[in-house]
Amino acid sequence: MGTSGVRSSRVSPLSVAGWLGLAVLLVGAFAAALGALNQTIYGSSSFIERYLTAIANDDIAEASTTPGVALDEAELAALGLPANISTAMLRTGVIESGPEDVRIMSDVARADGTHTVTASYRLADAIVQSSFDVRPIEPLYGVLNRWEFAISPLAVIDVTAAHNPTFTVGSLTLDTRALKSGDELAAFTQVTPYIAIAPAVYEVSYSSQLLEAVPVAVQADAAGRTAVTVDAQPTAAFVDRVQVTLDEFLAACAAQPVLQPAECPFGIEIDDRVTGDPQWSIVTSPQVTLTPGETSFDMPPTEGVAHITVEVQSLFDGHRYTLEEDRPFTVALGATIKPDESISIQLK
Repeated sequence: MGTSGVRSSRVSPLSVAGWLGLAVLLVGAFAAALGALNQTIYGSSSFIERYLTAIANDDIAEASTTPGVALDEAELAALGLPANISTAMLRTGVIESGPEDVRIMSDVARADGTHTVTASYRLADAIVQSSFDVRPIEPLYGVLNRWEFAISPLAVIDVTAAHNPTFTVGSLTLDTRALKSGDELAAFTQVTPYIAIAPAVYEVSYSSQLLEAVPVAVQADAAGRTAVTVDAQPTAAFVDRVQVTLDEFLAACAAQPVLQPAECPFGIEIDDRVTGDPQWSIVTSPQVTLTPGETSFDMPPTEGVAHITVEVQSLFDGHRYTLEEDRPFTVALGATIKPDESISIQLK
């Protein structure tokens, strides 16, 4: 009978060293790749580039939810802003143009881990350079860098809606009275702050049948505050409607068969005896011009001419005659637009 034995296997020290060396190489390669990712895709510069690109693409949802962008109540208070400040402009279709041709000019790391990233970009026709302070937050998967703005880049735009409470920015129409109450609602000119994504250029304007404001471009810089006025002025249609209303009012005055038509801008006093019904007509109606006043669109005192024809008997000698006389008069008025787009006119 033959004998059988167990063969022992031994791992060569060279094999162990090889595997260890390979492991070290793999760990080193992983660490190098991780470091490269944290310097590039997950770096502070890329964080800023992604934010600016989101604005350029009008992806306001992504830009406004970037870590560190949103302002909490304490931050708003520190900026002197109300807690209920309007965020209506933080949406797609509002900006006129965002940052293009973005270039990172510098990325300065500080001892506390924060970075100051300076970017250059084109905004409409201007070349702009801005610096952003960012700081690290909890890494992704514990190893990949994540960042947030140390100072929010959101801008504040103070909109003065002169002579009309609504205005248009991009595809959006806003009412500056939306968050107001009481006496503020009646103001002829409204001033309201809005939170806006930045950096970006906005165009504000207004156009309706009765009012029109010339479009104005406003540049909102990162973490900046700027002001813009939407100056609504009467259109030709508005002036025409006021003219028609004034003409109708004067015609109603002229229809009154009295020497002094009630609540009207013209009349006459006659010392002799009036023997027939006075007949008035409007020779020249005041031509309406409107400019913004304190509370309404105002027409300054403007001259017109009325004509009276009336049969009269002299108290001196009793003879009868027909009085024909032109009577100059002036009219001043204020016009306002009601919520239903009708026009209210007040004589002054």
